[in-house]
Amino acid sequence: MQTNHNYPLEYIDLLATITLSPNNVNLDKLTPNEIKKINSYLQEENCRIQSAMKNHIFTVNKKKEVELLVRHYYTSTINIIDIVVDNREKLPPNNDLEQIYDSLLNLLNDLLVFIESRFGKYLSAEEKVANTYLLMAKERLKQKLAQLQKRFNRASLNERSPLPLLFKRLQRFIKRAEEDFEVTLRTLLFKKELIEGLEEMGIEAMRKDSENIFTEVDKLLIYLNYNSKTYIDDLTFRIFGDVNTLSTAREKHDRLLYHRKSFKQLHRKPGFILNPNYHDLDMVLDNWFDEEIGYWERHLELSSDHGKMDEQPENRLLAGKGDISKVLINLSADQISLILRGADEARIFIAKSMSQVFKTIIPHLSTPNRMHLSYDAMRGKSYVAEERDKEIAIEALEKIIKKIRDY
Repeated sequence: MQTNHNYPLEYIDLLATITLSPNNVNLDKLTPNEIKKINSYLQEENCRIQSAMKNHIFTVNKKKEVELLVRHYYTSTINIIDIVVDNREKLPPNNDLEQIYDSLLNLLNDLLVFIESRFGKYLSAEEKVANTYLLMAKERLKQKLAQLQKRFNRASLNERSPLPLLFKRLQRFIKRAEEDFEVTLRTLLFKKELIEGLEEMGIEAMRKDSENIFTEVDKLLIYLNYNSKTYIDDLTFRIFGDVNTLSTAREKHDRLLYHRKSFKQLHRKPGFILNPNYHDLDMVLDNWFDEEIGYWERHLELSSDHGKMDEQPENRLLAGKGDISKVLINLSADQISLILRGADEARIFIAKSMSQVFKTIIPHLSTPNRMHLSYDAMRGKSYVAEERDKEIAIEALEKIIKKIRDY
């Protein structure tokens, strides 16, 4: 039987909706030999359908038409899955037709994987995943996750961070009821990519490298932009713990620089993110490194200043009681950064760049929570404003406006 070029799924569709329909009076008349032939044909049909889909898509020139065609194939495949699952549930136990249904579902799942991997960019990432397909996908993820946990347990690696966290999150996704939350294609593809990445990971490659804080699992999560707040906290805590094993400020500062260099050199997959409603993992880690490195840089500067004052007592008269004159601001670092950025862009500050504004002003400021602020980190934070910080910054400026009006 030849596959229709315009509709490569024609044979599969007819098989699911007509031949294997519970309403088909001839269904019980299928002989074991006929069932065997259908099952054998299905195993060969997979490559034919993929080839027909690929050829059809490549004959289309306009992007919009390609998107429509890919979505048509994708939704049609999911619809056939729904029909097959519904029909299979109506079979009596231990029926010979079960093997055809199993082969059909395997074929259809392979087609979805093929479309997602080859033409995923044409699918809407925010499209809701159909429940039947989601159940199938979760079952496959569950099987793969069980195999991974067994493999890593055997290698005594399951207690290594961040594996426990990762396995816990994947288990929660698999067990969560479909009606509790809506799963998008973006979410499902991310989980599949994550599992595949873990499957490809060799046991030897996962063993700790004493020179690098980032494990192979970390590298995978950073590659996929796994911007979970829990994971980011876990990662920064491990880096902080490693730095704290050192005794001097210079050693801590240099180790942080080394870790940041290693972090920046890791690969990233374009367009991937775990939670699109939160900041990129890169942005959060960059700001964290800036804060920590800025703190130790300031610590080294102060230590150097103290040394100079010990050598030249007259400098104490110039410095006064403090190393640098600071003004306590009753706002957070994020809120201050927003005000400074706004003032710079409104051309109230006349400077060569916004970096110069932050570099000149920030060393003279402190907050109730931080004595020493990093101008580099604050400049970066001014571009990722939280709504609450914007509101508080605006309220502070409105208070200033009110005071000036009352003069």
